Amino acid sequence: MATTEPKKVVLAIDSLKGCLSSAEAEAAAAQGIAEALPGAIVLTMPASDGGEGMVGAFVAATKGRLLTARAHDALMRPIDATYGLMPDGTAVVEVAEACGLARLAPDERNPLRATSYGVGELLAEAVGQGCHRFVVGLGGSATSDAGLGMLRALVDRLAPQGTLDDALSGPLAHCSFTLACDVTNPLCGPQGAAAVFGPQKGATPAMVRQLDERARRFAQIAARHYGHDCSTLPGAGAAGGLGYAFMQCLGAKAQMGADLLFRLAHFDEMLRGATVVVTGEGCADRQTLMGKFPQRVLHACRQQGVPVWLVAGHVADADDLRSAGFAQVVGINPPGQPLAESLRPDVARANLTATLRRLAQRL
Repeated sequence: MATTEPKKVVLAIDSLKGCLSSAEAEAAAAQGIAEALPGAIVLTMPASDGGEGMVGAFVAATKGRLLTARAHDALMRPIDATYGLMPDGTAVVEVAEACGLARLAPDERNPLRATSYGVGELLAEAVGQGCHRFVVGLGGSATSDAGLGMLRALVDRLAPQGTLDDALSGPLAHCSFTLACDVTNPLCGPQGAAAVFGPQKGATPAMVRQLDERARRFAQIAARHYGHDCSTLPGAGAAGGLGYAFMQCLGAKAQMGADLLFRLAHFDEMLRGATVVVTGEGCADRQTLMGKFPQRVLHACRQQGVPVWLVAGHVADADDLRSAGFAQVVGINPPGQPLAESLRPDVARANLTATLRRLAQRL
């Protein structure tokens, strides 16, 4: 008697912000699939596009480990910050761990004061552990200092009696940096770090002008010193200009965070023989198609001909999403359910499980 191959379902679901982490969402989805298809093979890949939660996602996907280091937050208060170490020795650093906006109370937000110093401390700590390759997530920063604080910390920690050039020719000489970055803004100007991201970090219009001018002066000085100028490159304005400092001074290359995770986690291998891939996020709409995590999942799956289901707490522009290629576009919340109730983690888990149970029954 012929046997039927078990269904293979791959879960690559982003966090439902304010509700469930990526891992929690995938666990709820996996439960629903198991209830509908007890023999199904379910693979999970914690999601990240380079923003907050990146270290945990990359470490989980590559079976690495988490390390803790003493550093300083954006207001130079001592903190314990986490970074990751992948099995091949690559360090994973998330700038939000050190200078994250989430570490500050709303009335503490002031990008004229906020510094990226703690990011440099984390990098120096990893260099001291023997790391030479770095993946850096540029999401969620409270700063707009063009990376000057980070560079200062590298000098203080790695060349205390010298200059940045001494650090670059010494402990950093053989280090390489890859930026997980989905932001394409330049460092300065109307689309630059200060103008676009400064207000959400507490900058007034006057502060925006001051921050932009400060970054412009730094870029002019650095261009003369190094003989090249990265200030107009896509991503230079990420994380308050940290993208610029990494590219200009440390030779970093930017890559879309989700695509980088896919490569490191061997996502293409996970897709082989897959019946379907389930992706998702808190709110799915036409902005999903502008390089957000589910769109990158769709792009990767198209290359192997694997259908993709998109689930979300809230769905708008469903026709656009289906036209883009998602085989299913489904909201997990029952019609009329109050938003406050939908955002309760226990309710979201139950709704996600029920949604995947219902969808999996169609396989």
